[in-house]
Amino acid sequence: MNDWIDEDGKPMDKPVRLADLGPGYKVIFCFQDWCPGCHSRGFPTLKILHEVLKDKGFGFAVIQTVFEGAEVNTFDKLRLNQQRYGLAIPFGQDLPPEGERYPTFMEDYRSGGTPWFTIIDPAGNVVHADFRLDARRFLAALGADDADLSFA
Repeated sequence: MNDWIDEDGKPMDKPVRLADLGPGYKVIFCFQDWCPGCHSRGFPTLKILHEVLKDKGFGFAVIQTVFEGAEVNTFDKLRLNQQRYGLAIPFGQDLPPEGERYPTFMEDYRSGGTPWFTIIDPAGNVVHADFRLDARRFLAALGADDADLSFA
């Protein structure tokens, strides 16, 4: 998975790695442009999480995991969705390696499709991986209203 754009939509020379997202929690959102649930539920949830947590030590990345519809779910859709949802975070394109059925993120993290949220804690453990993430419940579980969520 080597095709990325930065938070300003510019192509990146190197792929984003987990360490690039900082020492705190990491929120990875997987989508496909043609996925209705990604647009009706996934991106709106991601937008809420990003707005509340971006300055509290959380790192964010979005990956288009193309496991079907490669002719439609193309690299140019990254910037379109980044702008559509006002998300100044890196977006990557993950196509299956030659001869493989699934993109590397799906294989490595056992994601089940799109929309898909993977939350990784500061120790590198996956603490949530599912199609849905209830932003309100997630933020309440973190104590987002009253806890210091910085990990500096």
